[in-house]
Amino acid sequence: MSFCDTCVVRNSAICAALDASEIGALSTIGRRRTLQPGQSLLWEGEDSILVANVIEGLLKLSTGTEDGREQIVGVVYPSDFIGRPFGSTTAHSVTALTEAKVCVFSRADFDAFAHSHPKLEHKLLERTLAELDRTRRWMLLLGRKNASERIASFLLEIAERMMPQGCGHAPAMQQQQFELPFSRQQIADVLGLTIETVSRQLTKLKAEGIIDLPSRRAVVILDPETLLERAG
Repeated sequence: MSFCDTCVVRNSAICAALDASEIGALSTIGRRRTLQPGQSLLWEGEDSILVANVIEGLLKLSTGTEDGREQIVGVVYPSDFIGRPFGSTTAHSVTALTEAKVCVFSRADFDAFAHSHPKLEHKLLERTLAELDRTRRWMLLLGRKNASERIASFLLEIAERMMPQGCGHAPAMQQQQFELPFSRQQIADVLGLTIETVSRQLTKLKAEGIIDLPSRRAVVILDPETLLERAG
């Protein structure tokens, strides 16, 4: 039995497009790897030598600014694909936020496999277009929404992406609890706000009974419909 047979994201990752024999062939060029929090898998600007499927855990995509600061530009969740197939350099650094398990492939081996399996290439295209849609929504969030709308949208995005596979796509219609993958300073950096504004908005949502904050990182969405309204 290959590790693909017991993979928890087998039916939601890009390899879901492959049949059993194709999965078997893919497993021969991949390997499992565990990353500890803070450990990087890819580095911005370096040669693109690896691609990977995320099996468990959360990772961040980040880029360096001209003044040497890190700017987080995205979060990678289970079943997401990371790396740049068919590309020569890596656009962003990829670093584990939590302990993470990934299925890693040599980019050259993966590119060759994808070229001979059109269904996998099609799945990659679907993922790329979905990522483009998320990027456009993020541009709207940063460019047009106020602080309250940004925080609400951010919480809903995390809740949707962290929902267990097979539970549908309507997190705004049910209560949900999750751990924030970021510190409040990182949330502020991601959303273009100050840490004081982030803390104030989270406290306000808690005071209004829309969310609960059992601990520094834990969030419980108590009134998802109102939170959706707040997101604009």
